[in-house]
Amino acid sequence: MSEKQKTIVLTGASRGIGHATAIRFYNEGWRIITCARQAFPKGHPGAAPPENHIQIDLSDRQGLLAGIEKIRKCLGESPLNALVNNAAISPKSKSGQRLGSIGTDLDMWDTVFQINFFAPLMLARGLMKELEAGQASIVNITSIAGSRVHPFAGSAYATSKAALVALTREMAADFGPYGIRVNAIAPGEIDTAILSPGTEELVKLIPLRRLGKPEEVADMIYFLCSDQSNYVSGAEIHVNGGQHV
Repeated sequence: MSEKQKTIVLTGASRGIGHATAIRFYNEGWRIITCARQAFPKGHPGAAPPENHIQIDLSDRQGLLAGIEKIRKCLGESPLNALVNNAAISPKSKSGQRLGSIGTDLDMWDTVFQINFFAPLMLARGLMKELEAGQASIVNITSIAGSRVHPFAGSAYATSKAALVALTREMAADFGPYGIRVNAIAPGEIDTAILSPGTEELVKLIPLRRLGKPEEVADMIYFLCSDQSNYVSGAEIHVNGGQHV
């Protein structure tokens, strides 16, 4: 690894937006350290070698703390230039319907908030020294569901993403004096394998009249981690074809 090669830690890298992000940074020559519950799937350019993949269950706080130490060991003396908190869960009912604020079990609320909200905070705090050394960019992936009631996203998911927007602002203020930028990206309806039935009707209401591509979100993530955005911090950027207007 070149001394000048930059390093990113990426959660939720195995599919969808995370998959596209891994490929985007790989093509730019970055070293990619991926984090997931399972082994990273082989067969695409962004696949991390075994030494650059950390298996972590983000829902387990003690396991996450242990995983952070593994990431630090993986980094060695290298600085960390970017942390992208992409992993998230949006549970559905047994019949595949959205779970509202009345019917969602409280244990499920805890799990959703641990993965979607607390894990990004724990990773940033646990890797603070390495992030400062890399004058890094942190990107939290939020959602259009964080600003409105969504027909498919459940209440726990939506409120965890709304909380993550607020956390992004707080982190930008707190991490900024250490030279660390913190921003969020709020995707809308992105063409991935986890789209809900009925999304085609929702697309009719999007000004651009199409689904977004994972690569389009990955491009914005890369922009926020590049020198081109050196004076951007505390922002939430909408990548949704105008759906939020």
